[in-house]
Amino acid sequence: MEMNNINRRDFVKMMGAAGAATTGAILLPFEAYAGANGHVVVVGGGTGGATCANYLTRWAPNAKVTLIEKDSKYSTCFFSNEVIMGMATMDSITYGYDGLKKRGVNVVHDTVTGIDTGGKKVITGSGSISYDILVLSPGITFDHSTVDGSSDAVAEQMPHAWKAGPQTSLLAKQIAGMRQGGLLIIAPPENPFRCPPGPYERAALALAHFKEHNPTAQVVILDAKEKHSKQGAFREGWTRVYGGEATAEGNFEGPNLKWIKGSNGGKVVEVDGATNTVITEDGEEHKGDVVNYIPKQVAGAICKDAGLVNATGWCDVDLDFKSKVCDIVFVIGDASVASPMPKSGHSASSQAKNVAATIAAQMAGEEAPPWTGSNTCYSFISEKYGISVVAIYAVKDGKRVKVKGAGGVAFKGKSLRHHAKEAKYARGWYKGITSDMFG
Repeated sequence: MEMNNINRRDFVKMMGAAGAATTGAILLPFEAYAGANGHVVVVGGGTGGATCANYLTRWAPNAKVTLIEKDSKYSTCFFSNEVIMGMATMDSITYGYDGLKKRGVNVVHDTVTGIDTGGKKVITGSGSISYDILVLSPGITFDHSTVDGSSDAVAEQMPHAWKAGPQTSLLAKQIAGMRQGGLLIIAPPENPFRCPPGPYERAALALAHFKEHNPTAQVVILDAKEKHSKQGAFREGWTRVYGGEATAEGNFEGPNLKWIKGSNGGKVVEVDGATNTVITEDGEEHKGDVVNYIPKQVAGAICKDAGLVNATGWCDVDLDFKSKVCDIVFVIGDASVASPMPKSGHSASSQAKNVAATIAAQMAGEEAPPWTGSNTCYSFISEKYGISVVAIYAVKDGKRVKVKGAGGVAFKGKSLRHHAKEAKYARGWYKGITSDMFG
C-alpha cells in the first residue's frame, strides 16, 4: 500500500516534541512524575535499554536509574550495512555512555550472570545490584540448533554481522577483498528475527558497492522464507536501480542478483565454514566467495536463564510489556513478543518510552498514560534511494493492534527525487534515535 493515508509531515507532528518526533511513541507524558521514587535497573545498553534509562531520568527525576551494560561502547545495528559496504565508518555508528551519565544514569559496565526475581537482585560478575523494578532489553542471541554445522565459531568464517561490532568489520573486510566476479551469498533465517528488512538492504547496498568496485560480482539471497519484509518496495527498487524482475516461480532475478524463496531451494539446512558452502533443503550445494549466513535468533540468553522465555525462545509480555512470568520485570526490544510490532530499532525505542512512562507513573502511584506505539523503518536501495515503512499501534479490545489508515510503505511508482528524499529522511531519523539513546 502507498503512504497516502498519512503524509510524513503529519506523522512527525503526531510524534510530538523533545526527540519523539523521529523515534517515539505518541501521547506520552511531557511533565515529570515528582512523586516517582525507587530504584529501576535496566539490563542492556542498546536501543531499548539506553532509551528507557534516558527517559526515566526525565519522567522520574527522583528515582535512581542504573543501566548495566558489559561494553563501554555500543555500535548500532541500523546503518551498519552502510559500514559493511564501505559507505560509512564504524566510528560513525559507535557511541559511548557519557551522555547518559550526565543525565544522572548510574552506568555500570559489567556482565550480568543471573537474575534473582524473588530476591529482586541482578547478579553480575562483580557482585549484585538490588532493584525495585527491572527492565530487560538484552537483544538477541543465536540458536544454532536448526541448521547443521551452525555455531559461533562458524561466524568467524561466515560472518552474520547481525550484532554490530567485530562481525561488521569482518564482513566488510571480506566483501572489500572479494575476487572480481565473485559470489556473495546472503542466507537470512526464518521469522521472527531482528531487523526483518536488513538482509535485503544488505543485498542492495552490496550491488551498489560492486557496481563501482566489482561490476561482475553476483549476489544470491537464499531465503528460508516464502516472502520477506518490504518485498514490493525492495523489488521495485532493485529493478529500477540494478535491473531484474520476479520470475514465474516467485523468485527474483536480475543481472547481478537472485533471490530464491524457501520452497524453491532457498532454505539453508547445513553450513560448512571450512569450504564456504551452504546446503539447501533440496540438497543443492552453494559455494560462495563470501557467505553472510544469519542464524536463527531467540531472546538474549539472560532471559532464558531467568526463566522468562516461552517454548519458542522469546519473552511473552502483557500490553504494558511486563513479563507474563514476573510482573515486576519488563521486557522490551527484540527479546519481547510484541506482535504486530516488528523487531526493529524504532519499535524498541517506542516500547522503551512507553515503559519509562508506565514505571514513572507506577512509582508515583498514578495511572499510566494509555499505551501507544510506532515504528518507522528506513532501508536503502542505494545511497540516494531510500524506502520506508511507517506504522502506528494502539490497544483495542485487550490487544495490541496496528491502527488502520495510519502509515504504509513508500513505493509504487514514486519518483527518484522522492526516494532521494527518503534517503535524506533516513539519516535524520538516525540522528534522532541515537540522540534519544545516548543523550
